[in-house]
Amino acid sequence: MTSVSRLRQLFGSLLFLAATFLSLASEAQITAPQSVVSTDQMRAELMAYAPQGVAPGNTVWAGLQLTHKPEWHTYWKNSGDSGLPTVLEWTLPNGVSAGDIAWPLPHKIPLGTLANYGYEGTVLLPVPLTIGPDFKPSLLSPNLDIKLKAVWLICRLECIPEEGEFVLRIPAASSTALNAPAFEAAFAAQPKPLSQTASTDSKVEVAGSSIKLSINGLPASLQGKTLDFFPETPEVIDNVAPLSQSWQGSTWTGQVALSAQRSNSPTTMPVVLAYRAEAYRIEAPVNGPWPAGATKVGVSPALQAALDGNRASGAAPAVSLTLAAALLGALIGGLILNLMPCVFPVLAIKVVSFTRHADDRRGHRISGLAYTAGVVASFVALGMLLLGLRAAGESLGWGFQLQNPWVVASLAALFTLIGLNLAGLFEFGQFLPSSVATLQAKHPVLDSFLTGVLAVAVASPCTAPFMGASLGFAVGLPAPQALLIFASIGLGLALPYLLASFVPAFARMLPRPGAWMETFRHLLAFPMFATVAWLVWVLGQQSGIDGAGALLALLVALSAVLWSLTLKGRSRVLLGAVLIAFAAWATWAIGPNVVKLSDPSAPQASNALWQPWEPGRVEQLLASGQPVFVDFTAAWCVTCQYNKKTTLADTDVLADLRTRNVALLRADWTRRDPAITAALGQLGRNGVPVYALYKAGQPPVLLSEILSVEEVRAALAKL
Repeated sequence: MTSVSRLRQLFGSLLFLAATFLSLASEAQITAPQSVVSTDQMRAELMAYAPQGVAPGNTVWAGLQLTHKPEWHTYWKNSGDSGLPTVLEWTLPNGVSAGDIAWPLPHKIPLGTLANYGYEGTVLLPVPLTIGPDFKPSLLSPNLDIKLKAVWLICRLECIPEEGEFVLRIPAASSTALNAPAFEAAFAAQPKPLSQTASTDSKVEVAGSSIKLSINGLPASLQGKTLDFFPETPEVIDNVAPLSQSWQGSTWTGQVALSAQRSNSPTTMPVVLAYRAEAYRIEAPVNGPWPAGATKVGVSPALQAALDGNRASGAAPAVSLTLAAALLGALIGGLILNLMPCVFPVLAIKVVSFTRHADDRRGHRISGLAYTAGVVASFVALGMLLLGLRAAGESLGWGFQLQNPWVVASLAALFTLIGLNLAGLFEFGQFLPSSVATLQAKHPVLDSFLTGVLAVAVASPCTAPFMGASLGFAVGLPAPQALLIFASIGLGLALPYLLASFVPAFARMLPRPGAWMETFRHLLAFPMFATVAWLVWVLGQQSGIDGAGALLALLVALSAVLWSLTLKGRSRVLLGAVLIAFAAWATWAIGPNVVKLSDPSAPQASNALWQPWEPGRVEQLLASGQPVFVDFTAAWCVTCQYNKKTTLADTDVLADLRTRNVALLRADWTRRDPAITAALGQLGRNGVPVYALYKAGQPPVLLSEILSVEEVRAALAKL
């Protein structure tokens, strides 16, 4: 192997690290606080409105805007017969205090024999923040920094508890009115308070099993109209019972039945009366004793069943680990990573380098230690990046870098360069100064270190056996212990080469340098090209057929440019200029297709056997009495594809699945999906593949990362 061939590893490693950093920095928005959380059911955004600026004595409005997907809803302060209201917990600087939510007018949501009060579409929940005299922004950060943890229950037919953490920075020295239309609309939708006189003249009378309301002081625009009635106190009235109402002059009267499971007996009842968008709030005193026999109830049985089902699906990880067991699993998993198709050619090149200095034992040992240092340092750096982005609110897991089309395309270009170099099309020394071309000879330790970096770059997307539980355990540990697990994976990956470098007999077993090395080098180009084909297929899953075609065209253009630079004389200048111009034009014209994510809502090819996973789907199927098998997979996971084409396609396995009426769901993690990331976390995992078998009333059963027919059939036999 020539010295310049080593240089491609330096060049390729730097290219990969730069592309990964730029893409992740862009995607994670590391320079801006997170103010948006999205799920499959809704989009939640923390917004601010400070038209008078941030100064002592002023009121700044902050609000959580909830944009629901069709058919989904969240709840008002009184959720009705089921549901739970949204809860906002604020973390504010000294001198700043938060008031209550200024709840907009809800609407009634019938649900069979129940009725709820809540919101669909888009709603903003504004909260006043009072700026006191103790608030003093610093010179280094002249802002009002607010943090919010929000918890909400979103329901359709099923209910899904969700939460989000938000950070927002409001400039203290200027006004903030970008979101004025949204806040003004929320203020307009808030019920207006009636006067104190109207409250005094109004009353609520308890009459046996019902209550009668007499409300005075309503504006003339409402008089004579049929009004909507919303009680703020929960668990008092029968929400589905008809409301009889009438007008006596300017006094509105209404009567409604009490709930058979009433648990509140208020002395004052705040209620909202509305006609279309015009709403008024009044607090009326209650006259007369409440009937005895009230029973305290929690949420409705239907809601409680939904919440229990959601918790049961992820109440506890299926595997409980100690730190020592996690470290051992990580070490064994790292060893198995050496068998990944992408890693093997890199290791083969490294091992064959022994033949250059078969008797240089000291050089081999130093090279082995440097390679190990590169692998371990890269895994620790990748772990730090993963933990840091998760701490910043990103829903990421192991292999997150290949969920970004930029990284996939960069890796495809890198492996194309390496493959063309191995095939003998060009040498990096043709394009670089001689001082740079001889860099490897002058710094062999650095070369070995960067070879370790490249090995991690191509091995990291996959989860080998024993790694899954260790990685899932790591993300819940303090950072030093978590990084120790990442380092253990790196040590496992580097261990075979490290041991070989310290065993002299291994070097003596290899053939002496000769013409065979050049032939072997050309042969190694083909695994690299196979890796490129796989990466193009992965990109096709993310960006569609147009993205995959655009990437292939750009790789052809790149190859043509490299070929033109190997020519001599005027043809090199002319052809090189033309091909470079063509490559630049192609990048401008079709390059955006490479990183343009395909529409996830676009129709997918139907599969009668496997159905797409979605939040709440497992609970629905379990409630109907059907067991569920979930395949958490990704196009960039080689192990996933191997299992899909072998064990999961085995006729005996498929027959057992049909016999036991097992529902098959596939959770595709090829692109970033916070819902799938959360589901993996509930199972104690942080990467794919993961195979989970669910049965009602039992904890999920997790199968091995590399599936066998016997293991799957044995698990199915226990259903």
